[in-house]
Amino acid sequence: MIKVLFICHGNICRSTLSESVFTHKVNTLGLENMFVIDSAATSREEIGNPPHRGTVNKLRELGIPLVPHRARQVTLDDYDKFDYIIGMDTANIRNLNRMFKHDPEGKIYKLLSFAGSGRDIADPWYTGDFDETYRDVEEGSEGFLNYLREKGEI
Repeated sequence: MIKVLFICHGNICRSTLSESVFTHKVNTLGLENMFVIDSAATSREEIGNPPHRGTVNKLRELGIPLVPHRARQVTLDDYDKFDYIIGMDTANIRNLNRMFKHDPEGKIYKLLSFAGSGRDIADPWYTGDFDETYRDVEEGSEGFLNYLREKGEI
């Protein structure tokens, strides 16, 4: 099993969008039995809240099923449980490295790094632009699937 954890600040916009988009891609490819996919926050601000209505609306518009989810904070146990811990921006990566003692096993990645970019995925909580966020998540998810293919994991 390939265990993937998507991370953003609050776990209601970008990471839940990534979880649903990536899950949909994996299911479409018939690879659902090869993956465990989840998402979490670096902060405690939104714990227990459902995905943001902008995330829900964007997924509905695209016909991508929303993975049922309530925001949760990433834990130390998650570092042992997951193979890939994928943040959305530089602040997420910095916080994850602090929490996980500078990533001794090399599990922390920025999503768009899989698409050959160092760009951050803008937080639609602030920008209001779920279209741009979706395009970035789509690009990063495709890049991540290609990365896994190149490594021979799928």
